[in-house]
Amino acid sequence: MYHIPVLYEASLDGLAIRPDGVYVDCTFGGGGHSRGILAKLNEQGRLFAFDQDADAQRNLPDDERVVFVPQNFRHLQRMLRLHKITQVDGILADLGVSSHQFDEGARGFSTRFAGPLDMRMDRRQASSAVDIIRDYSEQQLHKLFEQFGEVTNSKTLAKQIVQERRNLPYATIEQFKALIGPSVKGNPNKYLAQVFQALRIGVNDEMGALRDMLQQVPAVLKKGGRVAIITFHSIEDRVVKNFFRQGSFEETVDNPFMPVAKEEVFRIVTKKPITASEEELKRNPRSRSAKLRVAERC
Repeated sequence: MYHIPVLYEASLDGLAIRPDGVYVDCTFGGGGHSRGILAKLNEQGRLFAFDQDADAQRNLPDDERVVFVPQNFRHLQRMLRLHKITQVDGILADLGVSSHQFDEGARGFSTRFAGPLDMRMDRRQASSAVDIIRDYSEQQLHKLFEQFGEVTNSKTLAKQIVQERRNLPYATIEQFKALIGPSVKGNPNKYLAQVFQALRIGVNDEMGALRDMLQQVPAVLKKGGRVAIITFHSIEDRVVKNFFRQGSFEETVDNPFMPVAKEEVFRIVTKKPITASEEELKRNPRSRSAKLRVAERC
């Protein structure tokens, strides 16, 4: 299977789909969530499916209501405008890496396979994980592993990479694992998963793309429309939670002498994030860290 859609029922319920509405699946992947949306739409309904990974296009259903957009969802508003769409009824984003990407050794996402140290979701982009290992300074690497991988000894790891990258090859997963071997602490599988997560987020600028997309949601979403976002680690979840609460990333300074009436952008639908049931966890262990948050445009 290409990808088992995570929190499938909960995310579709969260969108409160209107049969004649216009919807966006920001992360088409295997098309599981998209098929669920299409099943709830009538002939007037439309779905825009975004995915920067060319492999995803193979999963498109033969359905004239679907428009595939082969782009990163950070270009949400611009791409919709190209299709003469200014506002939509709902937006879904499943920020997890697809099972297909993890299970395809040549993509370099997983520590389980021998393959190139790549990790690009969009293979049209120039730089891969190898370029980060080669070009980042010790300080940049330290920050990357600390922020995006929560690696306990990120400073030591960064130093190890900078010292050894001149002497040891690192173009493949096996070579990279050998290069960082002396820095591995605790459970090797967990440690490597954290390191690979940080590299993947860095290669694909996942946090930058998420912020870019979220900032466009208030303008793109109709009043009463809903946005449902599934995250897989605490950094993403925090960004989504704060944006839903504030409606922007702008820092607001409270001035008791000049109170400003703040416009409510979203109504929070999920007071607490929805997580996978025991049944779903048994069926799909990768759903363990998934959190769904839903908000409605005021």
